[in-house]
Amino acid sequence: MRLLLRERALIIVFFLALVAALAGGIWRYGYVQALAQLEQRGQADLRLAGDRLTRNLQRFQELAVLLADHPTLAAVHAGGDPRAARQLLLEAADKTSARNLIYVDASGRVLASAQPGIPVGLAQSIYFRRAMQGALGAHHDVTGPQNNRAYYFAAPSFGPQKRAQGALIVIIDVEAVEFEWRGGRPAVFFTDDLGDIFVSNRTEMLLWSRTDLQSEFVDLSGAVQRKRVRYVGPFEMWQIEWGPYLPKRALHLVLPLPVIGLTGEALIDVAPALRLAGLQAAIFAALSLAVGALLFLVAERRRVLAVQNAKLEQRVMERTEELRAVQSELVQAGKLSALGQMSAGISHELNQPLMAIRSFAENSTLFLQRGQTEIAAENLTRISELARRMGRIIKNLRAFARNESEAIATVDLVGIIEGALDLSAGRRREGDVALEWDAPHGPVLVRAGEVRLGQVFLNLITNACDAMDGLEQRRLSIKAERKGARVFVEVADTGPGIEAPDRIFDPFYTTKKVGASEGMGLGLSISYGLVQSFGGEIKGENRPQGGALFTLELDSAADSAAGGTAEGTAMNNAGKDAP
Repeated sequence: MRLLLRERALIIVFFLALVAALAGGIWRYGYVQALAQLEQRGQADLRLAGDRLTRNLQRFQELAVLLADHPTLAAVHAGGDPRAARQLLLEAADKTSARNLIYVDASGRVLASAQPGIPVGLAQSIYFRRAMQGALGAHHDVTGPQNNRAYYFAAPSFGPQKRAQGALIVIIDVEAVEFEWRGGRPAVFFTDDLGDIFVSNRTEMLLWSRTDLQSEFVDLSGAVQRKRVRYVGPFEMWQIEWGPYLPKRALHLVLPLPVIGLTGEALIDVAPALRLAGLQAAIFAALSLAVGALLFLVAERRRVLAVQNAKLEQRVMERTEELRAVQSELVQAGKLSALGQMSAGISHELNQPLMAIRSFAENSTLFLQRGQTEIAAENLTRISELARRMGRIIKNLRAFARNESEAIATVDLVGIIEGALDLSAGRRREGDVALEWDAPHGPVLVRAGEVRLGQVFLNLITNACDAMDGLEQRRLSIKAERKGARVFVEVADTGPGIEAPDRIFDPFYTTKKVGASEGMGLGLSISYGLVQSFGGEIKGENRPQGGALFTLELDSAADSAAGGTAEGTAMNNAGKDAP
């Protein structure tokens, strides 16, 4: 019992471990799949933010290119009115929300500007020198104590010799560009070549810097903003503590923007992916545990049923053995009862040849004294024949009376029928019953128990004789015929027939008078059980011309060796002398 409980505990622990492992695998798979979907949406959002920033800046780039060769600005080089140029630049700044538009000559001297603020060191700036080379210059920087962020475009202005004679510089206020999408989702920031954050929709991240692309950020106060990086499949995950408006676990995405010289980065909150993966794993675990519990209950129920079935089968086996013993005793009692009822007839069958033997012996003595040896020899021959007949009768009685326990075998049906006729000869003679029995030539082999099948026929024959007592016509007919794999035997009489054919084989059902010499209604019930045990069938019905007809159907054994057992041979030999 203790070992069984231990095995069950191990099975439960193994099942729980298996469910946990599979749930973990499902969580991992679901998490990766959810991250893939988050990445697709995050990339789309990042591209949208990058396109928006690029388009906003390119408006000012196009302004610088289109306005750089304006005639009003070119006239300033020839001594034209700088106020007209300033007015042109002021109107353009008002219409485009540019912080300032500045027109300078090839030396960097300011010829006209929309606003008074001029960047320090303009002539040495990267974007100005680029414009003087005949190309579009672009740059960004942070100036002033307020950390004002600006983006610069410098477009060259070409003179008559197609050489750069000056440049139009457009200064863009980055804060004004990013204002309309600040606080949106997801968290997006744009870094320059040094990895510093120049543009972001999260103000707390602005102007964070780092020494290289893999280091932690350093905010404006000098505090280090650390991060932990790990990978889930192909996805780069950041674990950060950067404030209430930034996710603690985020998917990090990167998008290069070479047109404006920045790199877009996004932090996508993975909490929805974690919730989805956890929900999938929880559902799987719950279903698995429910199914496991159901299977455990079913297995436990089956185990209990198996134990109960084993006990029940044991009890059935015990009851079956008891029933077989009772049936065997009942069959034996039926045989002894039949012998008791036929005792007078059997005694007559033995006394008659015994008296004849005595008479022949006495006569033979006288014939020998007279010297008539031939007549004495004939008497001795008759004595020998009568003794053999008595021996066969006694042998049939012994075989019939014994308690048979042999298995079903191949037996000779003809010998068994004639043995039953031999035992019932006295009863037939007493009732003056005529016999019609055309025995087949040679043995008819069937599968049955020899003595038990003889009991069935003896029962049918004696019942037929009893039914015809006192009637004018008393005839018993027996026929045996093989049809395919079955052998059919018909036992018919000229009696009054069967009163209730559907009850004829019920135990204790009888139409005889109740008395010590009469049966208890078990003979046909025993016969029915015996025939069923052979795999055969028996049925009783009324004949149209009157009388009862019993039909036995048995399995043929014609392909087996011919002949029956020693008892069948004895009954067969005895039957040949039956009257």
